[in-house]
Amino acid sequence: MSGRLNSAQPYALGLFRIVVGLLFACHGAASLFGVLGGAGGEGLTVETGTWPGWYAAVIELVGGTLVLLGLGTRAAAFISSGAMAYAYFKVHQPGALFPKQNGGEGAAMFCWAFLLLVFTGSGAFGLDRVIGRRRTADRREPDREPVAV
Repeated sequence: MSGRLNSAQPYALGLFRIVVGLLFACHGAASLFGVLGGAGGEGLTVETGTWPGWYAAVIELVGGTLVLLGLGTRAAAFISSGAMAYAYFKVHQPGALFPKQNGGEGAAMFCWAFLLLVFTGSGAFGLDRVIGRRRTADRREPDREPVAV
């Protein structure tokens, strides 16, 4: 049984990456553009250039989109994880010790989910793998010179 589960691991990881990236990108889009309920669920947006809200929203949108696509997954996940760690410790944790008490459950979950992706990579369905396969195929194929007849 574990053999079958192990063979499905890249696909489960790919689906995990897609869902986490989509949720994170939606959060950024809501904050930047007021879609999907906007910032605070009221259709509001964060003011351009404000620290840290606007920068966090840009990281959420761009990082989430890159993770969703599986493009530069490890780097995007690393930056996104750091942004969520900052959000948790700077915004949520001063209010109370535990995430349930301070409203930081989302930040904590995103932080750890992205940290996992830093170490695992994109899994299946990612553009990282497609690009990696092309590069490997290009390296394997020797340069062919035209044969003179």
